[in-house]
Amino acid sequence: MAEISFLTESDRAHWEVLARGYDAHSAVERGDDAYDQTWRRLLDGEQARGIAARLDGRMVGIAHYVFHAGIWGAGRCYLADLFVAADARRRGAATAMITWVARDAGEQGFPRLYWNALDDSPARGLYDKVAEISKGLVVYTYRRDASQNSTRR
Repeated sequence: MAEISFLTESDRAHWEVLARGYDAHSAVERGDDAYDQTWRRLLDGEQARGIAARLDGRMVGIAHYVFHAGIWGAGRCYLADLFVAADARRRGAATAMITWVARDAGEQGFPRLYWNALDDSPARGLYDKVAEISKGLVVYTYRRDASQNSTRR
């Protein structure tokens, strides 16, 4: 069974290997400064929280999440990143991290947990078991350049 804990200063090197693995898997490129800045945010716990999953004492997974206010009720928790090393998948680490985040969020007064997934993500098999799809929602990402080209004044 996976052991889950908050990230600590001594986890930095293992966290970065997994974070870079997540980015490579997602075809995202970031500079070293982005990893440094994110690491500081995760450790201070103010803006974001980070956890690690360990199997047999080895860090095999990471998750990052944030709490935010809700307009019509209790706040929410957004699971921003979840990644398990390829050689450790299907051993319960991802499920354990989702369960941990949901419990932590509830204890902090943010009872609604949600996340986004690519429609072709292989993790959707797990997600379909532990959560419900928000039917009908389409996620939009604002593009500043598109708004500057708008003919509306």
